[in-house]
Amino acid sequence: MSDPHSPSAPYGALRVGEISHQLDNGELTSRELVSALIERAEALDHPSSPTALNSLAAVSGDALDVAARRDEERAAGRVRGALHGVPVVIKDNVEALGLPGLAGSTALIGRPSREAPLVARLRDAGAVVLASTNLSQWANIRSPRSTSGYSASGGLVANPWSLDRSAGGSSSGSGAAVAAGLAPLAVGTETNGSITCPAAFNGVVGLKPTVGVVPVEFVVPISASQDSPGPMGRSVDDVARLFAVLSATTRPPSGGPPRLAAATNWRTGHFETDQLFDEAVAALRAGGVEVVDRELAIPGVEEFTDELCVLLSELVDDLSNYLAARPGDGVHSLAEVVAYEDANREREQLHFGHEFFLQAIESGGRRSDAYLAARPRNLQWATATCLGPALEGVDAVIAPSFGPPWKSDFALGDNSGLASPVTTPSAIAGWPILSLPMGLVAGLPVGLAIVGRAHDEWRLLEVAGVLESVFALTSLSPTWRPAGRG
Repeated sequence: MSDPHSPSAPYGALRVGEISHQLDNGELTSRELVSALIERAEALDHPSSPTALNSLAAVSGDALDVAARRDEERAAGRVRGALHGVPVVIKDNVEALGLPGLAGSTALIGRPSREAPLVARLRDAGAVVLASTNLSQWANIRSPRSTSGYSASGGLVANPWSLDRSAGGSSSGSGAAVAAGLAPLAVGTETNGSITCPAAFNGVVGLKPTVGVVPVEFVVPISASQDSPGPMGRSVDDVARLFAVLSATTRPPSGGPPRLAAATNWRTGHFETDQLFDEAVAALRAGGVEVVDRELAIPGVEEFTDELCVLLSELVDDLSNYLAARPGDGVHSLAEVVAYEDANREREQLHFGHEFFLQAIESGGRRSDAYLAARPRNLQWATATCLGPALEGVDAVIAPSFGPPWKSDFALGDNSGLASPVTTPSAIAGWPILSLPMGLVAGLPVGLAIVGRAHDEWRLLEVAGVLESVFALTSLSPTWRPAGRG
C-alpha cells in the first residue's frame, strides 16, 4: 500500500466492490485495511498533522480486533453480509458502543452510548465500525450564526479540496472523511441539507432517505418529522450498498430509462455552478436521457418561517426526551443544555451562541397553537404545491444544490446564499433527496441534487447511476490546497 502521509494515497478511495473482491480473493485482509486507514487518519486528520482535516471525532478502540474477527469469519466461510470486513464511519450524533456520541457538545462527555439499531444493522452485515465523525454541533440547530463543521468537542472540520473551505454541515466529518480516503463509507444524518450539503462540498455521493426508512432510535434528534440518517460514499453503487443495509431493503429490478424534470428556477445564484448545471442537462439529453424543463414552486418567507417553527417546536420536545432517557449523569433537557452552555461559555460559545435553543424553549413545543398551524400548512405546501406538480409524469427532479464550498468564517458564519432551494421541499415533506458530484468550479466540487417521491430511494439511486455514467466523474480526488486568499 502507498505512503499514508501522502494525501493521494488510495486506501479509502477503494470502492466497496473492489474491497470485497480483494477480501474474497485474499489480496487484502480487513485488518490490513483498517490498520492502514487508522495510520492514514493519524497522518492526515489529527489536529497536530500538517493537514489537520479533523474529520474524525474518535476511532473505535476495538476496530482492529473486529477486523481480525471478520477475517477469521471469512476464512471459515462465515460471511455475515454485504459489508463483511468493510470499514464504515458514523456521524457522532449516532450512538454506538465504544464511541462517544456527543453530537459535538461537551455536555455529553462521559454519558454512556447505546447501540443504535442502524449501527446494529451495520455490524450484522459484517461492517467494521471504524470511527465516529465530527459534525456541526447539535447538527447545526443551535444558532443562525453558526459555522458549519464546528463543534465545541471536535473543533472545525476542514475540506480536503481546500483546507480553508467549509466541509458543509451538519454531516461535515462524514463527507470529508470519505473524500479524503479515510473510509470508503460513512453514515450522515439530514434534517434539511445536512447530507446533501457536505456531499456536494466534498465531491462525494450522499442520500437522505425518506423519513422513517432508516431507524433513528439512539440518534440525537432535532425533529421527528424531518430527521433521517443516510449513506455517503464515493460512488452511487457504494451508497446503494450501504443504503441496502441501513434500510434492510434490497435493490429491485430496473425501472427502465428515466424521465427527469430539470428545475429551471431552482438556482444557486452562483453563475459558474448554474452554468455547469445547464451543461449537465445538455449532456444528459445528448446521452439519450429524457429531460423536460419545469418551473417549480420556491419556498418563500412563510414556508421558511413555518419550517423553523416546526423544527424548534419538535426540538424542545424530542431532544429533551432523548436527553432524559440517555444513561448517565448530565443534562436531561434542552433547558439544562442552555444552562450548561452558559456556565461553560468560554468553550461552548466560543464563536457563536444558542439563540435557536432559546427560541425552541419559548416555543411551547408541539402543543403550541403556532406549531399546530404551521406543520400542516408547511406539509401541504411541500407535497401538494411543490413536489406533487414537480414530479408529475417524471421519475425525479434535478437541480444544482450548492455553489462551491465557501470559506469557513467564524465572524460571519455560513454563506448560505450560495444554496438553491432544492433541499427544503423534500426536507419538509420527509421525501428522499440525493446529491451527486456534477463537476468542478475553480477546482472545487459542486453538486447536483436529485429529488424523488417518498419511498422511491431505489429508483433515485438508479437515476443517479445513469447520471454518474454520463458525467464520468467517478475518479474525483481532493486537491488538498492549503489555506490561501481568494
